[in-house]
Amino acid sequence: MVRSLWTAATGMNGQQANIDAISNNLSNVNTTGFKQQRVEFEDLIYQNLKLAGTPATEDTVNPVGIQQGAGVKVAATQRVFSQGSLQATGVKTDVAIVGEGFMRVQRYDGSYAYTRDGALKVDMTGQLVTSEGLRVMPEIILPENFQIDTLTITDHGLVTVKVAGDDIPVEVGQLELYRFPNQVGLEAIGDSLFKITNASGDAIPGIPGQEGMGFFKHGFLEMSNVSVVNEMVQMIVAQRAYEFNSKAIQTSDSMLSVAANLKR
Repeated sequence: MVRSLWTAATGMNGQQANIDAISNNLSNVNTTGFKQQRVEFEDLIYQNLKLAGTPATEDTVNPVGIQQGAGVKVAATQRVFSQGSLQATGVKTDVAIVGEGFMRVQRYDGSYAYTRDGALKVDMTGQLVTSEGLRVMPEIILPENFQIDTLTITDHGLVTVKVAGDDIPVEVGQLELYRFPNQVGLEAIGDSLFKITNASGDAIPGIPGQEGMGFFKHGFLEMSNVSVVNEMVQMIVAQRAYEFNSKAIQTSDSMLSVAANLKR
């Protein structure tokens, strides 16, 4: 009976983690390039009260055993890297990634991070940076007297711009994409950034649109892939599961109360 108290408690803790992930998904429904998280559960260790296959008589064995579970645990928070919807912005520095791949940026400590947030900006030196001011790698530096309205990024990542007084576009750089053997192994570090882990494997660079790599869509942004309707349904399921586990605790408590009051 006491076992059921702890078993139901693990269920409540697990559903709390589920609600936390759903809340994070919903709060980032308008975050550019955000990828939905999904909580995955595993059952805990079992206590074997009777093993299947042990002798029952001289000629027979027990066809099934007796196992009592200890509850549930959160096994993983899987990141779902499905394609988000594209939104046309008309902003010359906006770019969306269609298909597989990430852009590389350099953090302030010199390390690299990876993002699908294509809301790029031009800093005071004419360099393409993220909204946080992180430099896009390889570096894209626009020439002096460039005309921002003429900035063009092709599907293959070639960046061109016109300079004042010249009608011929100038090639200023080539954007690359990077993919990973196991992209779900990337670690989210905030600011729409991911970093490499031992699980993700090393980054594999490539030219957009070639060898299975995704491509760019200029003047668009990739929105979050969170479905509000699905998240609301998952929230209802998680809430009910939380209530069921709390009811199991109340029921166990009532049974303990009955047992404690057998003799007065």
